[in-house]
Amino acid sequence: MISKLKVSERKLWGYLFISPFIIYFLVFLMYPIFLSIQNSFLSINLLEPEKAKFVGFENWLNALTDQLFWKSIFNIFYNQLIFIVVSFIVALFLALLLNEIEKGGSFFRTIYFMPVITSITVSMVIFQFLMSPTGPLQAMLLNSQMITEPIYWTFTKWLPMPVIAFFSVWKWFGVSMIIYLGGLASIDKRLYEAAQLDGANWFQRVFKISIPLLKPQIMFVTTMNVINGLQMFTESYMNFDLLGGRYNSALTPVLYLYGKGFDQMKMGEASSIGLLLAGLIFAMTMGQMKLFNKGEEDAS
Repeated sequence: MISKLKVSERKLWGYLFISPFIIYFLVFLMYPIFLSIQNSFLSINLLEPEKAKFVGFENWLNALTDQLFWKSIFNIFYNQLIFIVVSFIVALFLALLLNEIEKGGSFFRTIYFMPVITSITVSMVIFQFLMSPTGPLQAMLLNSQMITEPIYWTFTKWLPMPVIAFFSVWKWFGVSMIIYLGGLASIDKRLYEAAQLDGANWFQRVFKISIPLLKPQIMFVTTMNVINGLQMFTESYMNFDLLGGRYNSALTPVLYLYGKGFDQMKMGEASSIGLLLAGLIFAMTMGQMKLFNKGEEDAS
């Protein structure tokens, strides 16, 4: 009897300690999801919620047939293709170099991680100055005759997303680099020594040992980058209007969702767009995990 009371008391303390997360999960995650599902079937104005009326699947059909929505999806895929590839190369290369450094490695790790802890708003203001037609970067390109005239990149059709992608690489590569460094530290050094004795050079050791054994870290980083990238908002919002500029070339799904819900006051359509985006993120995450695990399943 006493042991049962002790077990019950331990369970009670356990529930007590996890209750803050449960409350947070229910109030700030599950409730908004259910509210979004409800609103997606309503024509509802944010300022006049009492006048909401049921419209069935009309919001979903509007979202699925909306050219601007699909334009925003194309833009974010275009952006993420550049960001993920460049970020992977930069982060892995620096992680491999820092893994070789015996002295001063902590200093360089701190320097490279500084953009991550800098406010994204402050970072974007600095980036806007550097990339402006009168900024130092374009002045350097003009002086070296790599360009013949200043480029107003925010008014072009194809440049906004690559420019934002390179900003994102500079801002976030430090996170990937630290994760890759942790993975490299867990690899048995004897594997490199054995490969070196067999005559493998540095590149062969990287491609035959480091990258294959970093597969879990690469999968995690790629998945998180895709999830965060599909939710990109601030980078576009600070440089463009709610429609992504002149050619809608910087329009993202979250920016479009925000415009629908808080500018046009069409919360029903905004909810359906948000749920479609959530479904897309889920499908891509599952697809990535299956792709990365395919080799392991074949091997087994």
